[in-house]
Amino acid sequence: MRKVQSRFGVGPFQQKILVGGLSLLADTESSRGGADTGPSPHEYLAVALASCTSMTLKMYAEHKGWNLEDAIVTVDIMRENNIEQFSRHIELLGKVDDAQKQRLLEIANKCPMHLALSGEIQIKTQLVN
Repeated sequence: MRKVQSRFGVGPFQQKILVGGLSLLADTESSRGGADTGPSPHEYLAVALASCTSMTLKMYAEHKGWNLEDAIVTVDIMRENNIEQFSRHIELLGKVDDAQKQRLLEIANKCPMHLALSGEIQIKTQLVN
């Protein structure tokens, strides 16, 4: 995996993010004091789950030779009682039968980001200067 680096951008919250040779921005909504120039960190977390789910479903369906034309994955995150609650909705488009849909739902729950977010997480932080 490529390393991710974040640095201060312009304005009160904007961050310049580098992922390998890719450049992204993160920010907060203007209603929260940001300039709304990019997704918030929580939105990037939702992006990670949604895109990983869709990629996993596409890879599995192609491997099986199923006629899955698209998987539209929508993720929302809410925080209640200090617990992050992810709400994921999956819309499967194409000629997939009920048994295939059920199997794809099982596969969605095995995507790497789902496993990472629902498993034990450790964050090791060290100051380097």
